[in-house]
Amino acid sequence: MDYDVVVVGGGAAGLSGAVALARSLRSVLVIDAGAPRNAPADGVHNYLGREGVAPRELAAIGRAEAAAYGVEFVDDRVLAVHPGFRVELADRTVTARRILLATGLTDELPDVPGLAARWGRDVLHCPYCHGYEVRGRAVGVLSTGNGMHQALLFSQLSADVTLFLHTGDEPTADEWAQLRARGIAVVDGEVAGIEVTDDRLTGVRLASGRVVPRDAVVVAPRVTATVVPGLGLEPEPVEMLGRVIGSRIPADPTGATAVPGVFVAGNATDVSAQVVAAAAAGMRAGVMINAALVTEETREAVERGRVFSPASERELCTPQHGV
Repeated sequence: MDYDVVVVGGGAAGLSGAVALARSLRSVLVIDAGAPRNAPADGVHNYLGREGVAPRELAAIGRAEAAAYGVEFVDDRVLAVHPGFRVELADRTVTARRILLATGLTDELPDVPGLAARWGRDVLHCPYCHGYEVRGRAVGVLSTGNGMHQALLFSQLSADVTLFLHTGDEPTADEWAQLRARGIAVVDGEVAGIEVTDDRLTGVRLASGRVVPRDAVVVAPRVTATVVPGLGLEPEPVEMLGRVIGSRIPADPTGATAVPGVFVAGNATDVSAQVVAAAAAGMRAGVMINAALVTEETREAVERGRVFSPASERELCTPQHGV
């Protein structure tokens, strides 16, 4: 094999797994397409010791740390993984004993003109990732299902929150009571676009033509796990609050998938994991992969010893008195 482990994806999960493996003296190759999901964001938050660091800066720091332990890198996209863990790239194929998938998610934004261009800046999705940065501002929540959850969470950060029902559900009587109790305004009618002035989001434009002034818009994207062809892994739907919000690669708590030898970490399997949680999951998967390799290597060594030198094995296991 060319490598003990090939890691697919060079974000927090992939790099953390690579470091854990390399520190156990494993040969590791990280393959990364260079398109991190969080690239549009100004900073990574809730990452102890690196609060507010730019996403690409964090990735560069992680790469340097991994490289210092001998991890190799290829800036490419995996086309497929063939039997025997032959990993096909654009111009070559490499082989591995184990695979760690850290391929992340793809965000599918609501089909509203202008949202994609502002994504990660003043079009947001997570109160814990970006909420503090829009505290006290005029925040709009765009409902494409049930926007209550996001509206309630962002009302903790601002007294000026408006829920745009758009294509979402009509609130129930209990939900109307909650909205009133939290001081959340509600606007009916579909949203046709957003207003931007001097590279700054300034409002939400309804299909009627009315513009509601806002400083930020919160959306709930559909999140889709990226699955590498050839592995035989089937993504499964992810539900939240009774709705399917996307898909994930199923795995057990160690990151082991249904395919022996293939592990997954980060958002590809845990859609709600923030960066620090993805890094922790990558490290755990790296540890479990190394443990599995040690078990395999030990078993093979025992089998070789029994076949080729049983006497030597007995001698090695005989206690030496006085030592």
